[in-house]
Amino acid sequence: MPDLHLNDSLTPSLVLYSDLAAPPAGVPAKQAPPFGYNYPTMHPAYQQSPAPKPDPSPSHGGYNPPGYQPYSQPFPSLSELSSALGGLSGVSELEAETLRPMNLLQERNILPPKRAPPPEPNLSNDLRKVNCSPDTFRCTLTNIPQTQALLNKARLPLGLLLHPFRDLTLPVITSNTIVRCRSCRTYINPFVSFLDQRRWKCNLCYRVNDVPDEFMYNPVTRSYGEPHKRPEVQNSTVEFIASSDYMLRPPQPAVYLFLLDVSHNAVESGYLNVFCQSLLDNLEKLPGDTRTHIGFVTFDSTVHFYNLQEGLSQPQMLVVSDIDDVFIPTHDSLLVNLKESKELVKDLLNALPGMFTHTRETQSALGPALQVAYKLMSPTGGRVSVFQTQLPTLGAGLLQSREDPNLRSSTKHLGPATDFYKKLALDCSGQQIGVDLFLLSSQYSDLATLACVSKYSAGGVFYYPSFHHIHNTAQRQKFQKDLQRYLTRKIGFEAVMRIRCTKGLSIHTFHGNFFVRSTDLLSLANVNPDSGFAVQMSIEESLADTSLACFQAALLYTSSKGKRRIRVHTLCLPVVSQLSEVFAGADIQAISCLLANMAIDRSISSSLSDARDALVNAVVDCLTAYRANGSNIQPSGLIAPAALRLFPLYVLALLKQKALRTGTSTRLDERVFSMCELKSQPLQQIMHMVHPDLYRIDNMTELAALHLNDSVIPQPPLLQLTAEKLTREGAFLMDCGSVSITAQNHTSYQDRAMLCLGKNPFIVVFQTEIPELQTTYSERTRAFISWLLESRTFHPAFHVVKDDASTKTSFFQHLVEDRTESAFSYYEFLLHVQQQMSK
Repeated sequence: MPDLHLNDSLTPSLVLYSDLAAPPAGVPAKQAPPFGYNYPTMHPAYQQSPAPKPDPSPSHGGYNPPGYQPYSQPFPSLSELSSALGGLSGVSELEAETLRPMNLLQERNILPPKRAPPPEPNLSNDLRKVNCSPDTFRCTLTNIPQTQALLNKARLPLGLLLHPFRDLTLPVITSNTIVRCRSCRTYINPFVSFLDQRRWKCNLCYRVNDVPDEFMYNPVTRSYGEPHKRPEVQNSTVEFIASSDYMLRPPQPAVYLFLLDVSHNAVESGYLNVFCQSLLDNLEKLPGDTRTHIGFVTFDSTVHFYNLQEGLSQPQMLVVSDIDDVFIPTHDSLLVNLKESKELVKDLLNALPGMFTHTRETQSALGPALQVAYKLMSPTGGRVSVFQTQLPTLGAGLLQSREDPNLRSSTKHLGPATDFYKKLALDCSGQQIGVDLFLLSSQYSDLATLACVSKYSAGGVFYYPSFHHIHNTAQRQKFQKDLQRYLTRKIGFEAVMRIRCTKGLSIHTFHGNFFVRSTDLLSLANVNPDSGFAVQMSIEESLADTSLACFQAALLYTSSKGKRRIRVHTLCLPVVSQLSEVFAGADIQAISCLLANMAIDRSISSSLSDARDALVNAVVDCLTAYRANGSNIQPSGLIAPAALRLFPLYVLALLKQKALRTGTSTRLDERVFSMCELKSQPLQQIMHMVHPDLYRIDNMTELAALHLNDSVIPQPPLLQLTAEKLTREGAFLMDCGSVSITAQNHTSYQDRAMLCLGKNPFIVVFQTEIPELQTTYSERTRAFISWLLESRTFHPAFHVVKDDASTKTSFFQHLVEDRTESAFSYYEFLLHVQQQMSK
């Protein structure tokens, strides 16, 4: 059985590792610095001295990481802090905490014991209770600057991060009248104001509107005359059942078409066996109703259709060999009602893996197959799922290999080689067809070009490098679990999303997979609960006349049951006039995710080096702005407010992502896939990719544990992503999205490892389940990992990998604070930022 590599996983992983006290052979010694100056000598105190141990903090139950110290500087008084910030007034005690000046060159242990929550907007308790969840809707600045000049002074980006269709329980409202502002069409929400029972004032454009008679009745309390207690006004996230006014045509049924590569390369990989079995297992769970339709097209050097019309004794294959003028052989029996033809569908899925076992066809006519998929789906719309294992070599959209190991970071290779797939995607979007791409390939397949078919049709990209159903068990397990989620998750069809904001604010750039129909309207042929979006904004007019800024995202879609629905999210944030307040409200995770999206665009439109420079400049500019407008009570050093203390670390982590790192060791398809993930994932998933969570799990206790449903969930503290925190005696879990465990045979650790993992962990090469052993160590390990996995949409794989140089190297690549191939360590990066600030 082959060794498993962490970088083979579709998503980042949870990695359990022991004996990581020193980097493996081949990982780092001295590489050329990327920023053009010699590596500095480490500050002795920074490198060697242990951090002082703080007193237990009530907020963390005294359960902090060894050496964790939020701030070593004496806490200045409010007046001192105000003076340090240029004499600015209005600094609250909470803001004083977030504005604490910190010398990052001296503060070694800045990572909190748990992943920090987003900053709380400075709103009244009543507004805070009804505000939109940050998991759904959050802003890079929770205090909105009053003017563009103030925003420019802070040198921070203003934008929104959205996860609009995520899985959640929310109020569903059925009403003959959906109340909206007559001027800007904002949906009524908790942040409007009622002038009296008959009039309400829009919180975005400030128009006064009449309250409809129907809105006077509250269906929840069954009372009359209290419109302010309606569910629409008590919840910032609601879903309306839409009337015919919101339909251009009758709601479409759920229609699923599967495009399957059956070339020799595909058959050898064995993916077809896994796919067919997964679809058979989940056929009853496909979202839809009695109108659901399904169809299949396979392709190699020709295109094959399958007649599944009810009444046939078995499926019939129809072959079209003229790929230069591909056509649909019959229109009535290729997309069939799933309920009526279910047995034929099952027969086909059982037969497909064996139908091409002896094929010698090595060509791939992906382009023509997509063209017929478009023709088949155009009358209804729906979802096309494409499974591809190689570079398309025949017909429309054929591609040539562009990968040169010496030019992998070249800008021209990060963009598409042809506009065929983009044009096809735009045609699909116009007919409400979304295309999802599953690429299972061990060779270069030009994902930079192929991904366009998903990007512009609101689809998704899944990538499984070196997939083989026998020789790469990790990829097979991942593919199986991803398919289960993909086939059964909620789906919305023929969707559009509009984002509105308070008068004076303006949207100018969107990030994600979609087609932009107008300045504030996104066309989403399909929408799913695992996609995220980002928006850049600017301030066009002064917000001096208002104390609150509001943002509203409205998603209109057709459910898989054929119901037209409108999901509305509304976010409210305070408007501020002081620079100190802008810094205090900075959401560093949201800022980092928005910058990641901007950097991906820059790397494609300009160059990778420009994108990297822009990320570094974002840190330099922000900290320079902070220093220029305050922090004069601090000694010389690299000074940052506490709210931004993780900014340099997160940017360094971004620079070390496959999408943005330098060098030629990153395969081009892997780099492009990382870019796709950063551009389309929700914020939480991006942050796990960029800065994984590292835990020591062999010494977990019940101190500060969570108690959920009669289960005790240990809560080990987060560790910094550096080999300094690893020991030969410990077992460590790294959470980046899926799960891996690596152990090394050291007597001091073996007993505890066996208690956690069972058997002999130093003989086991691959394992997908944690054994249920009746030991305290095992129970705590299983409880903690199970708790981590509950929040994941795509169920992560769990790996136990043999300790060797390759897996050890992969593990060390996630330790972003350490020096890696052609990249700084965290301390060296801080010195570089300081040097740039002094220019």
